[in-house]
Formats: sequence, structure tokens, C-alpha cells
Amino acid sequence: MKKVRVQDAVGMVLCHDMTEIVPGRFKGRAFKKGHVVMEEDIEKLLDIGKRYLYVWDLEEGYVHEDDAAKRMVKAAAGANISYGEPEEGKIELRASCRGVLRINIDLLYELNSLKDVCFSTIHSGKTVEEGKVLAGTRVIPLVTEEDMLLRFEKLCEEKGPMIEVLPFHHTRIGIVTTGSEIADGRIEDKFGPVLKRKAKDLDGEIIGQVFPGDEKEEITKAIFRFIEQGAGMVQVSGGMSVDPDDVTPSAIRDCGGEVVTYGSPVLPGAMFMLSYVKGIPVVGLPGCVMYSKRTVFDLAVPRLLAGEKLTREDFIKMAHGGFCMQCDPCTYPDCGFGR
Repeated sequence: MKKVRVQDAVGMVLCHDMTEIVPGRFKGRAFKKGHVVMEEDIEKLLDIGKRYLYVWDLEEGYVHEDDAAKRMVKAAAGANISYGEPEEGKIELRASCRGVLRINIDLLYELNSLKDVCFSTIHSGKTVEEGKVLAGTRVIPLVTEEDMLLRFEKLCEEKGPMIEVLPFHHTRIGIVTTGSEIADGRIEDKFGPVLKRKAKDLDGEIIGQVFPGDEKEEITKAIFRFIEQGAGMVQVSGGMSVDPDDVTPSAIRDCGGEVVTYGSPVLPGAMFMLSYVKGIPVVGLPGCVMYSKRTVFDLAVPRLLAGEKLTREDFIKMAHGGFCMQCDPCTYPDCGFGR
């Protein structure tokens, strides 16, 4: 900050508000803090009695807060992120499509460790709608050092993007509903309607639903038939508990794929299973998916349909925030579940 003559302040940044008083007519702000002094401002500044100004000189290795925010957003934003112009030094980032938000959390923390940086986001992994506000960024002072911004941009180039939205893929889904009581027509299937509704919400296409009963070999065959028909996901419902007569987990194992997890630290949803068979995700769905409004399904399946390949570590991380409070009314995904 330095004191300069008004005539010498063009291109510099005001360090405080400038008040104008017109007796009987007006009293208020003529120029706001952070304003970049222009040639046409000089006469008005003189008219309100300002011969000298306290300013930041941007030619001495500093960048104005608006320009800094623009550079940070441009460096950090990945696919399907939109943003506008700064307002009071801050820029908001929004989703430009419906999908799953992905934040590079380690990079987010590293960027915020830099001097003057404020970059805050909502939680990663959320299902977001087009236009949803996802984050905001600014620098803390009116101006920041050019060297800091160069470091920010280099980190994003090396490790970014920091924030992006993964759009849902139009996925063909096969449903395998187990249980002899359903196959024999003794009770009505309640799983199918729920899964069909959820698939529609996530841009999925149900290509069929079959009822192989409780024969392990028939369940395995049904899974393979859907994969051969071009399914991008197979959802197997029922028979997911640890009871000896619940054979669904072993039927999925018999497909010979990569079993990522049988069990998750999420309630409702502890008996969830994920396996990749010929590269296709096969999910074993516990009964809670049928009757609870939000479950592990809502934390895992949207990410799979957005193209993420989930690992055992991803499920372990769901433990923190993985207990659904069953709130009434439900506000998911704008709540703590899965966060």
C-alpha cells in the first residue's frame, strides 16, 4: 500500500471506500474498495476532495482480486463446470450438466494451504443437478502476489482438475430378482418397481428383469445372459444376508469376476456387494434398497453409472457419514448422508 497523487493512480487499486457528500441531496459511496482507478475517475476524485489516494500498485508483482479469482477458477475447473464473472472478488462454480461431483480433495487442501487462497466446495460424490452451485473461490486481500497464482496454476496443471462433474452414462441395466417365493408367484415382486424408478432417475435403461428363484447356478446364468445382451450393469436383488440359504453372494462369486466388496460400512446397506464381471459392475442389493428411501445404493450406484470404478477403499471411506438419519422430510443429497 502506498500514498500517491490522484493523477498518478491510474491502474492502481483503491484500498478503501471513497465517500461522496452532496449537501441535502446525497451521501454515499462514490468508489468502492478494490476499484481499479481509471483515467475518467480523476476529475470526480478531485471533485470530492481527494488529492491523494492510498492504493495498491498492480505493476509491482500483484494481481487484483477479480483477476486472481478468474485465474484460479480457470486453473482448477475440469469438465462440466461453468462460472461467471467475479462479484466482490468471488466467483461461484456451477454444474453444467446432471451427474456426480468429483473433488480432488488432496489438491483442494494443497491449494488452500497457499497464502491468500479461499476455495471452498460442497462434498465430493454428490449427485448434482444442472445449475447447482458447487463451489466458490476468491483471494482474501484486495490484491495477491503473482508468484502465488503461478504456484496455484502449476499445482492444478500437475494434479488437476480439482473439480469436475461426471455425467451419467446412458446405461443398459439387467435386473435379476432372486427368491423362490417370487419365482413361484406366491408374493408380488416389490424390488423391480423401485429399481426401475431409480434407473430412470439416473438415465439408466432397464433391458429386462428375470426371476431365477434360489438356484445358485440359475442366478449365475441369468447374470451372464444380461452381460451377453450388452448390459452395462446387472443388479441382483434379494438373498444378500449371511443366512445359509441366501445364495446370491456365492452366485455372484461364481461368475468369476473381481469381487470388490461384500459388505459396506453404510446403514442402511451393510450387505451390499460389488463385483466386476468381464468389466461390467454386478451389484448385489440388500432388502433395505426396496423399502428405505436412501441407502448404500444412492452412494455407490450413481458413481458407477457416471463411469467411476469403485475400489474397496472407496467403500471404507463411506463409513464417515455412512449412517443415514432417516430424516423426515428427506433432503438427500443436501444432507450429511455419505459425507
